[in-house]
Amino acid sequence: MAKVVCLGEIMLRLSAEAGTRLNQTQQLEVFYGGGEANVAVSLANYGHAVQFVSKVSDNGFGQAAERHLRSYGVATDHLLKAVGRLGAYYVEQGTGQRATSVIYDRQASVFALMDELEWPLAELFAGADIFHISGITPALSEQWQNLTLELIKAAKKAGCKVSFDCNYRQNLWSQKAAGAFLNKILPLVDYCSAGKMDAIYLLGIPEVEADATYYYQKLQELFPTIQAFYSTNRIVHSTCSNELQGTLWINGKCYTSKNHVIDPIIDRIGGGDAFTGGILHGLLKEKTPNEIIEFATAAAVLKHSVKGDCNQFNEKEILKFIKSDNAKIER
Repeated sequence: MAKVVCLGEIMLRLSAEAGTRLNQTQQLEVFYGGGEANVAVSLANYGHAVQFVSKVSDNGFGQAAERHLRSYGVATDHLLKAVGRLGAYYVEQGTGQRATSVIYDRQASVFALMDELEWPLAELFAGADIFHISGITPALSEQWQNLTLELIKAAKKAGCKVSFDCNYRQNLWSQKAAGAFLNKILPLVDYCSAGKMDAIYLLGIPEVEADATYYYQKLQELFPTIQAFYSTNRIVHSTCSNELQGTLWINGKCYTSKNHVIDPIIDRIGGGDAFTGGILHGLLKEKTPNEIIEFATAAAVLKHSVKGDCNQFNEKEILKFIKSDNAKIER
């Protein structure tokens, strides 16, 4: 059983019922999630010892966020509490040709306002195999960029592998600011969730007519110490019908999963986090590249079938899905 540390902001999610607009709804469904928190849940589902590190409001919302994490077996020993607000976001579920829309309300949350690290870093990373963080956290403030770099350096000093999901959010920072930060931090990263769009728009790799292999090769040239790059390719037919395929670059070779048709989609949010969790699980278990990419993509596909931000399936269920899906193709 591996030890994993995930750090980031967990937020309150309020969702209108599918088919109801936010400005017309009379009630909202409550969920909790965030990029790093969703990865933590996935890895705990797969049997790893996972610590989620964050800061939440010292009120009922913070308590509910912690209860959500603990219900999936995620440890919260380093979950700080403070007077203030928990970041939130509101979801209007799309349907047919109408896309899902999101309104964020995360400014001045207790996590975003942090200006120093309040965790004992040596204790935090002692014995940890992987430290996972995403580009959402350093996008919150200039101070969080400094804190993210400090955290990653502490993890590396402790002998911990660093997993980083670029996870660019245009409403938080510009492509130029994100790219400048990525060039600072990626030389310290071991596993990176990044694809063609990140390569072109954040890291300045010229766009050409080529498949994923070309962009992974260019990323590897820029950051030779990164051991694995991975991403998904999504074809959107409608909000309720997508195709999804995963790719993994490792040991100088690109591996591609089977193409999945997802129809209907219940909830797309968190699919990328489920994919990252599946990749990290495969790397921790030292699976073959083909096994890793098929498992991670299947995990992402299954996430689309349930409400909420996080993957709710364990390893056995995902492997059963892979087996049954392959059997359908063989027939």
